[in-house]
Amino acid sequence: MARAADDHAAGEGLGVGQHLVLQMLDAVGPCSQQTLSEELRIDRSVMVGICDDLEQAGHVRRERNPRDRRSYAVTITDSGRRRLAEAQTSIPAFLEDAFHPLTPEERGQLSALLGKLLGIGA
Repeated sequence: MARAADDHAAGEGLGVGQHLVLQMLDAVGPCSQQTLSEELRIDRSVMVGICDDLEQAGHVRRERNPRDRRSYAVTITDSGRRRLAEAQTSIPAFLEDAFHPLTPEERGQLSALLGKLLGIGA
């Protein structure tokens, strides 16, 4: 599934890590790269590259963190919000295609089992 998600994301022009960063920034507001790295469980060195790519594309901007001048706050831009919205529209079709071999009951079982493993909805 991870490979399929990466392939899909690459086809959409927005990597999975980039998507996650934009999603988090849109949800919680500006964050340091360290916070993004810790919360999304993405290695710090990888996070630097993700933020570099997003900044170069104009989807985020880095500014001095007003609470800690030693760090930078990463902020989603309007361009990033538009790109995130575009990417989000393709996810339901991707998931439907990825899980089409499963019956609705099997999908429910899979969801319940994964939730149990992850400690969600117990």
